[in-house]
Amino acid sequence: MSSSTKNSLPFEPKSNKKRKTEGKKASSPTKNQRENSGAQERNKYRYNRFTYGIPEVVSKRMVRRMALFSGIPTTMGILSFFVFYALVSQEWFKIPHTAVLVVTLGLFGLGMLGLSYGVFSASWDEDRVGSWWGWSEFKLNFGRFVTAWREHRQKATNKD
Repeated sequence: MSSSTKNSLPFEPKSNKKRKTEGKKASSPTKNQRENSGAQERNKYRYNRFTYGIPEVVSKRMVRRMALFSGIPTTMGILSFFVFYALVSQEWFKIPHTAVLVVTLGLFGLGMLGLSYGVFSASWDEDRVGSWWGWSEFKLNFGRFVTAWREHRQKATNKD
């Protein structure tokens, strides 16, 4: 994989930099040119699935991974309430309340982390499914995220 594909997202919109038209003589536009420029202005704000947004294939891949990596710990967190209730109500074990709190909060916390891991561990390339655990995809995508965040933060500080 080349370094340019590691730094940019496969579905990231390309930056459109307007070229400066220096040295051109300004003339009044014709009627057709005015109509075309109005249509271009209206079309500029329309959604184009090729330049904006997450492709459907990648989105579905992310949702499946989020359901897996978040659903299992969250379900275990909910089930832990019932298990602890059964253990205490049947008087099989005396369990401190803090243990119940720590276990359930830990499982719900893992569920929250699973949401993020599901997004970052999915392959963001439409043509590549990626590995089952997605660790290499996670490292690549999280690196992209951190790089984009730092660039945005640097641009924001330079504006001030």
